[in-house]
Amino acid sequence: MTVALGEPVSVWQLGAPLLEGPVWVERDAALWFVDIKGRKVHRYDPASGAKRSWDAPDQVGFVAPIAGGGFVAGLKTGLARFDPADGSFTPMIDPEPQLPGNRLNDATVDPSGRLWFGTMDDAEVADSGAIYRLAADGSCVASSPLVSITNGPAVSPDGCTLYHINTLGGVIFACDLDAEGNLTNRREFARIPNREGYPDGPTVDSEGCVWVGLYKGSAVRRYSPGGELLETVHFPVDAITKIAFGGPELKTVYATTAAKHLSAEERAAMPGAGDLFRFEVSVPGQAGVLVREGL
Repeated sequence: MTVALGEPVSVWQLGAPLLEGPVWVERDAALWFVDIKGRKVHRYDPASGAKRSWDAPDQVGFVAPIAGGGFVAGLKTGLARFDPADGSFTPMIDPEPQLPGNRLNDATVDPSGRLWFGTMDDAEVADSGAIYRLAADGSCVASSPLVSITNGPAVSPDGCTLYHINTLGGVIFACDLDAEGNLTNRREFARIPNREGYPDGPTVDSEGCVWVGLYKGSAVRRYSPGGELLETVHFPVDAITKIAFGGPELKTVYATTAAKHLSAEERAAMPGAGDLFRFEVSVPGQAGVLVREGL
């Protein structure tokens, strides 16, 4: 079944080093995303075309909206509360104070309102990154084996399956997720050879299909809940980091991309690298969940 209805087009010509973490925030009908290496938080309003940016105090891997307002931001130095009204970042907790070479990278909110996020080696060499859950007491619970670059997590519509990625290893994992936030039965969901691209951020649509951006793969892939490759959406740039479903029907897909790995010659041949892209689909995504109160 083909769900993509149009070719991806650039909607914000940023030419950024490393865009990541797109999230559709229903309460203001806007897309939020980050430029990790540029230390920026961006907001795009598709209805008005308005674009706004905030400076982050350090590398910022994601922002996730909180039920009471504002966002949780994943900085290199740990979680912080980000208030767009004044641009402030208030530190919350560093999950890995013993690993100053790590940074936070990618996140999701499960149907219960729990924040899940990953860490990774900023040098992309050491196996020092893990998937964490922010617990009700404010602590961070490690929930995966160590790898160099984590991506995800993403959660199925019923809240029972969590997906996370070992990017350099080319493996997408699926785990059973229980009501208390415990992960069991970790298994290989899909494997992508490095020659086809490196699996980056995952997103799950309303049918439970898993969409994965390919870094150095010039595409986004859609997999069935059973791990079967269903569709590939090709891009005019080679590094797609993650997608998010937005718009009033959640059928507009926004994709973040990167340019940090390109030479000057490659950059000239790929002018859209590091831009925000959009394409349309026939199967909607899931409605976003806000991080629950009590942080």
